[in-house]
Amino acid sequence: MWWHVGCEALQAGKRLRVTYDGYSRIVEVHAVGTSRDDNPLMRVWQCSGGSVSNEPIGWKLMRLDKTWSFVIMDERSEVIRR
Repeated sequence: MWWHVGCEALQAGKRLRVTYDGYSRIVEVHAVGTSRDDNPLMRVWQCSGGSVSNEPIGWKLMRLDKTWSFVIMDERSEVIRR
């Protein structure tokens, strides 16, 4: 996944559908950046879908280079999470 897609979803305030670790997920992007090892990352709130941890909802840190597919959805992101 390219950086610009995470940034575009964040700027547009839209949810993103991604395939990550073999699971389809609906996420709200909160930040896009890099790790200390220079891996591209995005911090997301996962609204639904599968996960390796069996936690379908909650905060996730995803490596953009491990995101296989993505679609910016026509659903508003609620973005503010604590």
